[in-house]
Amino acid sequence: MTGQHYIFDAYGTLLDIHAAVRRHAAAIGPDFQSFSDLWRTKQLEYSWVRTLMGAYADFWQLTQDALDFALERFPAMDRALRPALLDAYMRLDAHADVADALQRLKASGARLAILSNGSPRMLETAVQSAGLAHVLDAVFSVDGVRHFKVHPLAYTPYKDSWQVPPRDVIFVSSNRWDVAGAACAGFSTVWLNRTGAPDEYRDHPPARIITSMRELGE
Repeated sequence: MTGQHYIFDAYGTLLDIHAAVRRHAAAIGPDFQSFSDLWRTKQLEYSWVRTLMGAYADFWQLTQDALDFALERFPAMDRALRPALLDAYMRLDAHADVADALQRLKASGARLAILSNGSPRMLETAVQSAGLAHVLDAVFSVDGVRHFKVHPLAYTPYKDSWQVPPRDVIFVSSNRWDVAGAACAGFSTVWLNRTGAPDEYRDHPPARIITSMRELGE
């Protein structure tokens, strides 16, 4: 699978979505993981609902709205943490298996990009702070098409730049719903199943299932 075009989801796949809350776990208390899970769940829910309604707001706004909801559901939390949590979300850590895997793919001649729900400013800040900017050839946001994944338009922003048909692109995501959406859009898909989650959307299977980014290129 060398010399290929790879497109990666960002949040959850390359970037650790729970890193922001973990940085402030001591201040949040023992419910920090439940709080982080709810923040993520509402963020995604808002993206799907707004796409269905035709009422687009960018992913940074949805991230803030989801955080506000989570803070309301956890009333014991100190709302003064809100700015620090948002700042931490802008600068998420990369997963431990990401940097070496991307560098190896890049050295093999592969072309690498991100295609994400994230707003352009979120993604620019994230890839810089995670130390990934130097290995990526492009970063594509759905912001230009104003539809979030898994709407078919959300998988098109790369086309003008790369001019490569989806069947010639390997799309990698840790989100099974994203893999299904990419498969419907015609990509060759890889599901990065780090947690051993059960399969979903069996009528839109991935071409390959891996448990670590290190398996790419093998």
